[in-house]
Amino acid sequence: MTREPFLVLAGWLSLLAAALHLAVIVGGPDWYRFFGAGEGMARMAERGMIQPTLITLGIAAVLAIWAAYAFSGAGLIGKLPLLRTGLVVITLIYLARGLLIVPAALMQREINAFGWWSSLIVLIYGLAYLIGTWRAWPRLAP
Repeated sequence: MTREPFLVLAGWLSLLAAALHLAVIVGGPDWYRFFGAGEGMARMAERGMIQPTLITLGIAAVLAIWAAYAFSGAGLIGKLPLLRTGLVVITLIYLARGLLIVPAALMQREINAFGWWSSLIVLIYGLAYLIGTWRAWPRLAP
């Protein structure tokens, strides 16, 4: 099977995001703040509560699964269940998250730099999934 480079890229981007979430756990409250998790999450982490860790681990796990779907679609690993559906859903989630900045900007007068940068980054992730899924679509059939 031919490797789809956009899905390989998408998989690595998702793995990078998963690793970054794990680093936030290690980095602690200041990292939760810097990476936009919100003051509530940072304060819970300061108090030693388990919820920020569990939530962040859950996000990291989902991102790792998304990476596996990208690698599966790219032909690097075996076909995962519901591969086409999974890639479409992942693509839509990334694109929606990336584009939500537009209505948010229209409703608010001010969005911080993190909001703009994170939206742009996630939009790039979504485009990698979109292009890769589009190009690999015929090979993704069950």
